[in-house]
Amino acid sequence: MAVKFSDPKTMPRRAGYSQVAEVTSGKLVLIAGQVPHDTNDKLVGEGDFAVQVEQVFKNVDAALRAAGGSMRDLVKINNYCVASVTPDQMRAFREVRDRYVNTAAPPVSTFIYVSRLVQPGWLFEMDAMAVIGG
Repeated sequence: MAVKFSDPKTMPRRAGYSQVAEVTSGKLVLIAGQVPHDTNDKLVGEGDFAVQVEQVFKNVDAALRAAGGSMRDLVKINNYCVASVTPDQMRAFREVRDRYVNTAAPPVSTFIYVSRLVQPGWLFEMDAMAVIGG
């Protein structure tokens, strides 16, 4: 993967993600918003934020593997969480994320609280970009 992750000295250093990702070559893979459904399209972890986050990361991992890549190829993740999730519950997101991504060079990341997601039972959704090869 020909991607350089950085945190320029002219920007604030944030834990858990990089500020900049420069892609110089490789195959760009865009992954649609992944929700906490299993391969049978059944909701996983109704009412349980940690279980839903785990399922979403599994789905992103499956999408990347289908494209010939892995979670280490992620360059950008957009995370959407319903406003009812508490700061204490957010720890689950960080714990799951850190098991899946390269924490030495984490992907660029945005986290957005929303009033609700499309389906009432969903607590978390994530879309992603990856660069494979290059």
